Parts: sequence; structure tokens; C-alpha cells
Amino acid sequence: MTRLSIRASAILPRVSAILVPVLLLGACASGPQRSATELTMLASNMFTSERSSEHRGTDDLLSAGLGRDGLRAMTPPAFADAAHPSTSELRRRAIWHNWRGIADLAPGGGFGELYGTLAAVPGREYSAYAKVPGAHQPHRVLVQVPDTFDTKKRCVVVTASSGSRGIYGAIAVAGAWGLPKGCAVAYTDKGAGTDYFDLDAQSGARANGTPGTLGVDADLAFVPDAPVNASGVAFKHAHSLDNPEADWGRHVKQAAEFALHALGEAMPDAAPFTFDNTRVIAVGISNGGGAVLRAAELEGDWLDAVVAGEPNVQVEGARSLYDYSTEAALLMPCALLHLKDLAQPPLRAQVEPLWTARCASLKAAGMIEGDDVAAQSASAYRRMLDNGWSEASLRAGVASAGFDLWRAIATTYASAYGRYGVGEHPCGYAFSAQSADLRPRAATAEERAAWWSDAAGIPPGAAVGLVDAKAALPDPGFAGLQCLRALNDGDSTDAQRVRKGIAEVRAGLPRRDLPVLVVHGIDDGLVPIAFSSRPWVAKAQAAGRDVRYWQVRHAQHFDAFLGFPDYAARYVPLLPYVYAALDRVDAVLDGTARMPADAVVESTPRGAGKPLAAEHLALPR
Repeated sequence: MTRLSIRASAILPRVSAILVPVLLLGACASGPQRSATELTMLASNMFTSERSSEHRGTDDLLSAGLGRDGLRAMTPPAFADAAHPSTSELRRRAIWHNWRGIADLAPGGGFGELYGTLAAVPGREYSAYAKVPGAHQPHRVLVQVPDTFDTKKRCVVVTASSGSRGIYGAIAVAGAWGLPKGCAVAYTDKGAGTDYFDLDAQSGARANGTPGTLGVDADLAFVPDAPVNASGVAFKHAHSLDNPEADWGRHVKQAAEFALHALGEAMPDAAPFTFDNTRVIAVGISNGGGAVLRAAELEGDWLDAVVAGEPNVQVEGARSLYDYSTEAALLMPCALLHLKDLAQPPLRAQVEPLWTARCASLKAAGMIEGDDVAAQSASAYRRMLDNGWSEASLRAGVASAGFDLWRAIATTYASAYGRYGVGEHPCGYAFSAQSADLRPRAATAEERAAWWSDAAGIPPGAAVGLVDAKAALPDPGFAGLQCLRALNDGDSTDAQRVRKGIAEVRAGLPRRDLPVLVVHGIDDGLVPIAFSSRPWVAKAQAAGRDVRYWQVRHAQHFDAFLGFPDYAARYVPLLPYVYAALDRVDAVLDGTARMPADAVVESTPRGAGKPLAAEHLALPR
């Protein structure tokens, strides 16, 4: 059973509210190492709503006791009372969702055999809220301390959730590598996450993940600044007013600082734990990969090495996520009709009528040419190639187009970059539970109870839908997408506001002498390599930084999609290369290896019905 203790309130005294920004600024700056007393004082003001719990026996840190068989189950762990789940039930279900959303655990996929492990890791968890200077909203931080932690070889793996996922969003990346090695693992949801707020019920997520009510529960993770009569659902990535991506690096550093604090709580006889006496390796994939690269920019010797997988990172002169996602949302459905033998799902018969309608919309708007679908799709395809997309990235992007992921991303990021509040989206989008006819409705208690564990941080999903006020037949999403695109290309006040937010997230150079290994799939269709890691690496290497680069053929963005047989036949997982990169930088820090050379990894797809084998991966040596 999980034993829980709560040690602090979310509401600090007035004097602490004045001191916190000053202390946080000191925490994020370079300077001499602090004494144990100073570190304790700093932590007590930086972190609020601290909690701790033990996870042993039928529970553990890595899989909440589910193991590989439990994580492979097709349905999530059930709640005994669907409207009132317990903290341990929510945690177990969140871990189930986040493993399945990131890793390929299907039989024959190689996890637990060729790479990775799901062996039980007993230990303790410490969690809190943290806030960067000037932010409106906190981010969650969580530290897992395995019982095998060795105080004579102190190590912390710090990570950030991929996508907009909740606090366990990187457990399959950092937890799966660090915990079995006896390292503490520190997580941040980087100012996004699954702390949804029900505007109708005035209900949000408490520190332990359970639903709480505004005015009754003092430790709600996210309370939006919303009009009194607002309805629907608000979530932190879109409605925090913070543009959280601009602070990703600081979020990662605060998670590492919380790890030192938690280790001191867990092992007071071995304290203090400092950046001088504890190894810190940062790792993340996708948005988490971008976050650890942003952390690499921060001054000071607090970070020892970085591994970034398929990072969403933007440098001056390269295309931004918002630029290529809005382009993809508009053009890709039509362009994909030009290609044959696309991976399934989505089933072509299901999407072709919608994609054909998109071709007609684009032609009517003067965005493509052609008098029939074949010519129109060829025109859209050529336009995307001319703008830097590869055919491989287009083919792998079929899932994002089929599941309407591009629109979901563009809608949320427009709100975040422009720092728009509830009801202020410049294109009229909103979020709500929906009836079968897609009309907004109030969420049920059962739906609210599962948001923290089941959501991925960006609707649609977990019974929250995307409400498009501009939707109209025959192409329901087109008008809204044109509005989103105009925020990238136009001259309106809203466009200038969004582009200002985009400029705030541009990455700089990593710290000199910091070992950095970047791993990216050449076929990535969500964060194309040509727009993200490739220009970042080129800029860093040109500036003389210690950055190495593995480009993996036949790897796309979502390892979890390899659970679909057609994807498994065509693509290799990226996680084995991320784990191998962590092994390499760890050995470099031990003094037993050197940083590897840049490599284009010549992987081999396994084909239909075949199990993954080591020769398919061709891991760099």
C-alpha cells in the first residue's frame, strides 16, 4: 500500500510571496555553491505543496506494479469508484497511459529483450509545485528515489515530459534508464500537463491528482484567470498566460534543484546533495528534448551531460513549430493523396473524402493548382517539398494528419504564444466536453476524475473536445485553419502577438564543454529533422560546442505507433538509440569512453510479422 504524507500548504505567507522571486532568481543564476542551510531555506520557498509517498511490494516506481503484462493490457487500470478515484489509482493509471503513449511494448517490438527493462524498482516519490520568476502558474516537479540509490555514486537524471503530457510523461524515457541504474529521476511537466480545470464546476486537480473545488481546496495545480460566466475546460498549456515553452530550460533546472532537495529529505545523513557532488544528466524526447537543450544554455556547472531525442527546438533562421504545423494542417491532407502505400492507420477509405474536400478548399483559396484531385494533390505535395519537407517526413506524417493532430497543436500553441486567456482565442477555438453531435456540454464527475491520469495535455482526448466556432461543411476545419495560418503570415495585431511569443522560444547555444548527444529519426513526420535538430546541431557545432549527432534512418516520431503492425513493419523505434546515447555519455563522465562521432545510423525495417532483432537497429558502437 502507498503511504502518503503532506508537509506544506500551497499558500505561502505574504512575506514568502515577496521573497520567492528573489530566491528563485538566485537559484537560476550562476554563482558559488550554497551551504546546506542556504539550500534548505531556498527549497522551502521555491517549492510548495510538497508530498512524499512510498512504492514497494505490489507497487513500484517504474510501472506502479503493473509490469510489462499490465502495461500491455488493452484497457487502463480501473477505478473502484469512477467519480472518486484514489491517489494510488490515479498514479497507476497515469503511468499506464504514459508508458503506452511513448514506448512500443507490443510483443516482438524488443522492449525488455533488446533494450529497456520493466523490472520492479522500489523506492520513494517526492513531488511539489515550482514556479519560475514572473510566471502566473506553477509547474509540477516530481522525484523518484530508488532504494538502490548509492550515496557514494550520486546521480540524478532530470527530464521533461514529451508533448504536453503530465508529470509522468517521460517515465518511459528517463525512468526506464535511470531507475534500474540506481539514479534518482527528476521530472517536470514544464508548465503544461494534465491539470485541467472545469469552468462549469469550478473544479481542478489537486496536488495528488484528485479533483478539488475552487474555494474549498487550497492546493489546486491550475486555476485560470477566467471570466465569471466562462464554460468548458481550461488547461495550462493554452490558458496559463505564461507561454511556458519560453521557460522550458528553467523548468528543467528547477526539477534538478528539487531532486537535490528530495535526496536530502530521503537521506539526511548523506546531505547535503549539491551540483558539485551529484552527477546530473538531462534527457528528453520531443518537447522534452527541446526542454533539455534549452536547459543546456543555462549558465553554471550544474549540468553534466545532455541527451536530446527528436527535439522540438527552433533556432534563428529555421522554421518554427507553429509555421510548419499550420502549413501541415492545411496542406498535408491533400498532399498525401499524391502518395501510394501509406502506413495504416488511418484507413485511406475513411479519410479520402475529407482529404479530397481539402484539395477543393485549397484550390478555391488559390493555394494550389489543378483541375482535378490528382493535379491538386500533386500541387500540394510539390509545395510542401519546396518548403523543406521530405517525402519520408510526409509519409510518416500521415498519422498526424489522419488523427487531426496538426490542428490540435496549432490551436494550443497559438493560445500559448499569444498568452491568450480563457475565451480570448483569436480564431474562436474553445475546449469542452461534447455530445455525440459535437455540441459543448458540461463534463461529468467521472470524466473530470480521469483527466489528470488519462489526458495527454492537449485536447482532443480524455473526453475533452476541440470546439471550432468557424466549422462549416464541406470542409469543417478549413476556415479555422486559415485563421491559424494567418497568425503566422499576417500583419494583424494578433499575428504580431503570436509571432512575438514564437520569438521568445528560440534556442541559443549550449554551455561550452557540456557534452550533448542529439538523436533524431530521419523519417520524423511530426518534428521534421530538417526544421529542428539539424539546424540546431549545425549552429552549435559551428560555434565549437561539444555536440554529437545520430540521425537514424527509418525512425519516425511515435514509438507507440509501432504497436500497429503496418508501422512496425516500416519503422524502427527511437528509444533504443536514446538509451544507448545515455549509456555513452554516462561512460564519458566515468572517464571510460569518449564522445561518439556523428553518425547516420543505417537501420533496417523488420518487415511484416517479424520480431525486432539487434541487426535491425544497428546501434552505434
